[in-house]
Amino acid sequence: MEFPVEKFWRDVLAQDRTALPKWFAPEARIHWHCTQERFTAEEFIRANCEYPSQWEGQVQRELWAGDTLVTVTHVYEKGGAVSCHVTSFFRFQEGKILSLDEYWADDGPPPLWRQAMDVGEKFYD
Repeated sequence: MEFPVEKFWRDVLAQDRTALPKWFAPEARIHWHCTQERFTAEEFIRANCEYPSQWEGQVQRELWAGDTLVTVTHVYEKGGAVSCHVTSFFRFQEGKILSLDEYWADDGPPPLWRQAMDVGEKFYD
């Protein structure tokens, strides 16, 4: 199956309330596991579009695993301090998103205990 994931993320990042509904099946459910939230498509769109800042970002990875699309996307506020990576698992019904499971992680330095170990190195900016 083909899915225009770059276009989907462009609509999400643009907080395009008009374009986003077309991506979802009527019974779609979205799960944000890190905060233990579940949304309908309408609630997801509202939460995304009413976020009090604007987003930018880019899809960094895309992989099909059977009927599941997995993406890793760097999402950050325009001119802001918030930067995250989100791993998303998409399942589809008739070309529309039926379920979307997301894991959002805040970008930042390693915790102090690991910095004190003097292990690893920064691998990108």
